[in-house]
Amino acid sequence: MRGRVDESVSLAQLAHRLEEVVSELRGIPVDVERVEDDERVRKQIADAVRTAGELRAMHPVGSTERGREEQKSRLRVLDALRRGMTMRTIVHSSVLDHPRRAARLRELHAAGDLHRVIDEPIQQLLVFDRAVAFVRITPVPHSPGALVIRQQSLIATLVELFERTWAKAREVTEPTHRLTQREREVLALIAEGRSNSAVARALSITEAAVGKHVASVFTKLELPATADDNRRVLAVLAYLRGAAG
Repeated sequence: MRGRVDESVSLAQLAHRLEEVVSELRGIPVDVERVEDDERVRKQIADAVRTAGELRAMHPVGSTERGREEQKSRLRVLDALRRGMTMRTIVHSSVLDHPRRAARLRELHAAGDLHRVIDEPIQQLLVFDRAVAFVRITPVPHSPGALVIRQQSLIATLVELFERTWAKAREVTEPTHRLTQREREVLALIAEGRSNSAVARALSITEAAVGKHVASVFTKLELPATADDNRRVLAVLAYLRGAAG
């Protein structure tokens, strides 16, 4: 029953692919529960965390939790890791533009919740043990409710999507992931061979602002000024390594 996902499948085609699988299952009972109460969703996820041995997750944005809720969430993840759960998490690169979220991500990565970063749009997804998956009812971050999926054909498709995304995502420890979205935009234009003035025109910002972004890139990529090295070239090489990874 499980269909192969073509190599050209992108994350934006997730909804279409799921529709195809549901169509294949037409007439067959499909184990998908629509849960609109966020409290019930959280309880079911918490139950899965307590018993599962493996978690695959994708998050389009960072957590909006604050204070005690954020601390409790972090401790739950750390407890699950100590219990032996294996975790892999894919996040959108915009998460790293927020210092607090980026610091939490790197802490969890160091503890064993392995993270990778991707620039393509992704939807929120949790898959526990190839047994149950949670997907937002509407593809909007933090929207209420979730689809709780236990149908094996659908879960197989979600797992395959996750694995393909994981394979092309980049390691969170790469230096270029310290850059903000604007710094990455500046560096991408420099990689095209553009001068600071050309970058400024392309981004509709001042040349002075470009200079500040470039200086910040050099600092974050740990490229000190030396007589022997061209820091713009070294920064571009670091960018290209990250983009290719």
